[in-house]
Amino acid sequence: MLVGVMKAQMFLPGVSSLKEKRHIVKAVIGRLQSRFNVSVSEVEHQDSHTSAVLGMAVVSNERAFIDQQLDAILHFMRNDGRFYLGEVEREIFS
Repeated sequence: MLVGVMKAQMFLPGVSSLKEKRHIVKAVIGRLQSRFNVSVSEVEHQDSHTSAVLGMAVVSNERAFIDQQLDAILHFMRNDGRFYLGEVEREIFS
């Protein structure tokens, strides 16, 4: 069993309230879960208006599948126009 984990920082320029931020973050989490069947949660900066950090996990028996899923998630997030991606950390554990 292999577990791929990724942490991605999101910058949300122009967001002026936690309600607006949470609306965006919740929508992104829901779309990632339904499209990629990945576990996702906001793991840092919950009280910041302009940034969020999402943690994601993918389980598989193939390293190539995990890499493909994490690459696809990054591509999906980079193409979302509501935020900018900052630092991304990823690792695969066996």
